[in-house]
Amino acid sequence: MQNPAPSHASPALSTRAQQIRDDIDESRRRGSLQQIKIPPCPALLVQLQEAMRGDEPDLNAVARIAGSDVAMAASLLRIANGPLFKPVGLPCSTVGQAMTRIGLNESVAVMTGFLVQHAIPVNVPQLARFWERSAKRAVAMTTIARELPGLSLDLAHSFGLFLHVGIPVLMQSVRGYAATMVEAAARIDRPYIATENANHRTDHAVVGALVARVWNLPPTLMTAIRLHHDYSALGHADIDADVHTLIAAGLIAEYLMRRHEGLPEDADWAQHHAAAMAWLHIGWDELAHWEEAVIAQFDAA
Repeated sequence: MQNPAPSHASPALSTRAQQIRDDIDESRRRGSLQQIKIPPCPALLVQLQEAMRGDEPDLNAVARIAGSDVAMAASLLRIANGPLFKPVGLPCSTVGQAMTRIGLNESVAVMTGFLVQHAIPVNVPQLARFWERSAKRAVAMTTIARELPGLSLDLAHSFGLFLHVGIPVLMQSVRGYAATMVEAAARIDRPYIATENANHRTDHAVVGALVARVWNLPPTLMTAIRLHHDYSALGHADIDADVHTLIAAGLIAEYLMRRHEGLPEDADWAQHHAAAMAWLHIGWDELAHWEEAVIAQFDAA
């Protein structure tokens, strides 16, 4: 069953979300985040968020935004005419036709990914596949969200896309971060973010939450990005249930991506998969079903 359309209302912040926002603001003024340069949120993304706000999206505005950038329009047409949607008959030749074939939510997801990728470019060899893997993670998250009634597809996609956005921002802002990435990946005595903090007094989870804060993304997304390596927080009462669900589903999405790429399971999965699966109320049989659905989406894309 399709999840309900996402709500873009501004609910009261949870205790932890408020604390995270306050900590980010304080560190931005006086602490380790002063040196971090956040690119401005793309104007078209702001317009897209406005068009999707409320119970009735402004379809004319979305179509206008989609057609306002030639490269973004070409992306929609390429996907609409590609194998993922198994098109029959004549190929789509206009943005409107492409959006009709793809669907509104999927079109907005493609547009969001395009705009974010171009706002935060990646020009270093260490991150050559960064946005490719982010898009893949977003696909996995959206597929998993379809199995979790009540979790917004839009929120799940955004979490997959933005989860590690702090990494390229740190690469652009902090001297020596490339070496830190190599060290953090090699060390087995402490978590990745511990090495980041030891070397730079911040980490990609904090910086990713800062991007969400500066870009005025939903507080739930900001909180989940900030806590996505803090699996001990799963189940805490001062954190919204959707945040727990995003973090748990994100761990599973990463696990399924690694399996698809022939990579071994990482330390986060080895240590925390039981807690994540318990939160989502799934067993290994259901996880296998999710994997089939996710891999089908990967292969089609």
